[in-house]
Amino acid sequence: MSHSADPRPMTSRRGGPLKGEAQVPGDKSISHRALILGAMAVGETRITGLLEGQDVLDTARAMAAFGAEVERLGPGEWSVHGVGVGGFREPESAIDCGNSGTGVRLIMGAMATTPITATFVGDASLSRRPMARVTEPLSQFGAQITAREGGRLPITIRGAQDPVPLHYRTPVASAQIKSAILLAGLNAPGQTVVIEAEPTRDHSERMLSGFGAEIGTRTTEEGHVITLTGRPELTAQAVAVPRDPSSAAFPVAAALIVPGSDIRVPGVSRNPTRDGLYVTLLEMGADIVFENVREEGGEPVADLVVRHSALKGVTVPSGRAASMIDEFPILSVIASFAEGVTVMNGVAELRVKESDRIDAMARGLEANGVRVEETRDSMTVHGMSRVPGGGCAVTHLDHRIAMSFLVLGLATDNPVGIDDGGPIATSFPDFLPLMAGLGAELG
Repeated sequence: MSHSADPRPMTSRRGGPLKGEAQVPGDKSISHRALILGAMAVGETRITGLLEGQDVLDTARAMAAFGAEVERLGPGEWSVHGVGVGGFREPESAIDCGNSGTGVRLIMGAMATTPITATFVGDASLSRRPMARVTEPLSQFGAQITAREGGRLPITIRGAQDPVPLHYRTPVASAQIKSAILLAGLNAPGQTVVIEAEPTRDHSERMLSGFGAEIGTRTTEEGHVITLTGRPELTAQAVAVPRDPSSAAFPVAAALIVPGSDIRVPGVSRNPTRDGLYVTLLEMGADIVFENVREEGGEPVADLVVRHSALKGVTVPSGRAASMIDEFPILSVIASFAEGVTVMNGVAELRVKESDRIDAMARGLEANGVRVEETRDSMTVHGMSRVPGGGCAVTHLDHRIAMSFLVLGLATDNPVGIDDGGPIATSFPDFLPLMAGLGAELG
């Protein structure tokens, strides 16, 4: 399986100011979707700026297993010759999605309305994550699904022979659920409708429209409504992947908490459904300037200039959680250095990510001298002018937990350890050299 290497303990320690430019990788969410929609389109899709982390590489291999021609042309540049909507062939072996919850859920959706059978597996972390939230609506299209107890991997899906369109209200705010349903709806007749109480990241809607699907969104008394007309012919596209705001959050956080720091992070996505962390940081008093605002690949982007800042605690409203769900771990690190208390509400979804991220961050911060309180759906961090550090955090095979605690150690009085830095490669393979290039002491 993909992610079975021996643990790689690491340590970070306080050093001098961080300076320079941080070229963060392409957006992971958009990279997954570009490969999948390229495989479902007719013709050659050319992708530039693709994130070449393990999660996305696993999705590329999966698309090849379903019959698309997938080729790496150079760093971040890929070609996908698609098979058209409904054109997936049956894979010869199980689809290994490694550590990627996004990859496995979107791929299951993409094949669930094609009459083929596929089995999905993953690493130990992914195999613990709940999949029923996706497989339940996919079964309503007509797919037959067999899963391990609790709706977990391995999962075998026999795609619907005669799929029917779906009208579905998502039970939780999740772009993965929404996107899996929309991808399944591509090969169902009529209109598939997804209703969300709160809008989630809209990369799927933007990209589906770009590939030629008939898709519309509107706000009603029911909520945020997305309507997709099935059986389109998707047309191959040139996709330029903007840089990942979730990955950018780590050098941004480091610059904010390490005294004297001044860095630039170019070309970061400012998609409003992904912008919650940066809205929150500005409320905390962060010195962040957005320069050269422009559009790339259908997504708004900007260059970020970030300087060390005196921060204050804030209360993050529940309604903002969906737009920053992956950034709460690193926000809790930033909050540790802010004056006062930071309360993060609406974060229950963090408990079913690669790990229980609320518990993992709370235990790790406490081990480093930070007071944390938690409920099922909230996390409260009591900031302090000096964070002692000196503890070792358990990462639970979670890349964001690993990177968050390595950033923490850059500003604590004593070094901070993590039990395993290996999972970082799933989303940010160049994290260590990038941070070292800014002056961070990691190893």
